[in-house]
Parts: sequence; structure tokens; C-alpha cells
Amino acid sequence: MTVPTTMRAVRIVEHGGPDVLEQADVPVPTLGAGEVLVRVRAVALNNTDLWTREGTYGRPGSPEALSGWRGPIDFPRIQGADVAGQVAAVGDGVDDGLIGRRVVVDPAIYDTDGPHAHPVGLLGSERDGGYGEYVTAPADRVHDVTRSPLTDDQLAALPTAYGTALGMVERARLQAGESVLVSGASGGVGLAAVQIARARGARVVAVSSGSKIAAVREAGAHTVVDRAQDVVEQVRAAAPEGIDVALDVVAGDLVGEGLPLLREGGRWVVAGALGGYDVAFDVRRLYLHNALLIGSSMHTPAHFDLLMEMARDGAIQPVISATFPLDQAARAQEELAHRRHVGKIVLHP
Repeated sequence: MTVPTTMRAVRIVEHGGPDVLEQADVPVPTLGAGEVLVRVRAVALNNTDLWTREGTYGRPGSPEALSGWRGPIDFPRIQGADVAGQVAAVGDGVDDGLIGRRVVVDPAIYDTDGPHAHPVGLLGSERDGGYGEYVTAPADRVHDVTRSPLTDDQLAALPTAYGTALGMVERARLQAGESVLVSGASGGVGLAAVQIARARGARVVAVSSGSKIAAVREAGAHTVVDRAQDVVEQVRAAAPEGIDVALDVVAGDLVGEGLPLLREGGRWVVAGALGGYDVAFDVRRLYLHNALLIGSSMHTPAHFDLLMEMARDGAIQPVISATFPLDQAARAQEELAHRRHVGKIVLHP
């Protein structure tokens, strides 16, 4: 496969609004030893694209500080964590049998080796990502999915949203037959959580609103409650014996109001703060009921391996809301920010 020396890319040059996204012709990234060069076929958008661009992650001790996912960003930065594509070239020490294979890139940068490592960085934030025609990644983070029945767009939808959702499900130790509450169920992670929990054999109560309710139910939720009404009372009616697990990307007031919904030994897993990061709750609801409050940031390598097996088997079917060409990345991010869609938005480099 012939690789050019330059490529089209979209990158951010500072923190700010969509106007800080710039198109540029840049060198194709240089392959290092143990790395793979992937020709990007599809790259999915995530909320982290918006928050990294805006710098809204904050820092320890300074929650309002402009920051990327795990600290200051080196500008300019090519965004895009979720890459599906084809291997174009390999570096020293990598099996050249990978060339031409269809792959998905694990976007996490881990703190150590091993199957249970923690993510401490992210493609498109701490390392250049997939808003370009090519991207490099360590060979052990590139997963061959050639036999998968999923489309490139569906494969690109998996890494961050489905990886995060699967990390939540695994850390909650969700079992078949348990009841699970999913907040923000029409978003990327929420919809993924609905599908994965349903595939696990759980009974899914999802929180959504308006015209999105039907789509969330179609994705696999047994019951969908309207977030515009009293969520807690609706969940009590839908699951009168209580909830075993909450998969929560909203946080805010929902944590304090929702903890009493947990059954004895229940698990409340938080992987986002769409409803606010400043949370108050009655701690007695934790210790008197042996409940667990769990933070979950993305996935581990073991979780991602499991996700890729699901992709190869077609065990999940990501929902694609819209696609845009690369030169409309700013428009695509604006569409993501409006939150009118259900499923994933994908760019085509």
C-alpha cells in the first residue's frame, strides 16, 4: 500500500469554540518501532472532543482551569479518539501480515502494561488522533476486526462510547437477571450501556426524553422513563423492588436523589458529569445498605479485548445518527453539542 508524505487533517490550535478547528495539510505521522500506521476510514465523535476543545476538564485543585482530558494540551492537536480503518504500514518489530487488515484502534494510553491497566491519556488529546487521513498507534492497541460484519462507521462508534459502557458494566459486575438503571440513555455511552446491559440479560430501565424515547426502547431498554418528569418516582414504579446497578453518565442531583433506589449491595457507577460535577448525597444510603459508589473512566485492555470479540461476532449493533466529511468537522461537533440525535456521529476522512 503506497503511503503519501502529506495528508489532510483537522486540528485544534487552542481551547475555544468550533472556530478553533482548522484544516491543514500536514506530514503523515512518522512510524516508530512497534507502531502501526492506520489509514482512517471512519472516526466517531464523542463528548470528549467537545470538552477537550473547550478545555473544560479542569485539574485537581482547580476545577475551572482550562485543560485537556488529563492535563495541558500540546497545540496544535489532531482530535479524534475513535478510529476504524486499514493498516497501511508497520514499524520495526511488527508483523507485516497486518498490512491491509481491517482494524479498530484502542484509544486509551495506559499507566502500565497488563490487562487491568488504567487509562491516563487518550488519542486525540494526549496524542494526535483520527481527524486526519492517517494515524499511528502502538501495535498492541490495534485490533484486527477483518471478520466483523459491522460497517466501518459502526466499528468507529465502539472504542470510547462502548468501551466506557463496557467498563462500567464490568466494574459493576452486572449479572443476568439484575435490574439496571441507565441515565443519559440517548447519548453515545448511554445507548451503548443499554445495548450491552440488555445483551448481558439484565432488565434495563433507561432515562431519556421526548422524541428519543422510542429510539432508546428500540435499542433494547425494557422501560424508558421521561427525564422531564419525576425520574425517581418513575423508576420506583418501573422497578418496585429497587435497582441492582446504576450506569450513570449524568451525575449531578441524580446521584443524591437516586442512591435510595439501590437494593442491598447495589452498585452506582459514574462515568460522566453531564448534570454537574458538584454532587451531594446522604452517605448513610451507602454504608447502611452496603452499597458501592464506583468511578469508571473508560476501559481496561481486558475490557477492550472483550469489546472487540463482541464486534467480531456482531453481538452489538451501534446506531449511527449522521455522517460528515472531514472538512465539516466543526459542523459535526456543533451537531453533537446540540444533542438532538440518538446514536453516533461519524466523520469520513
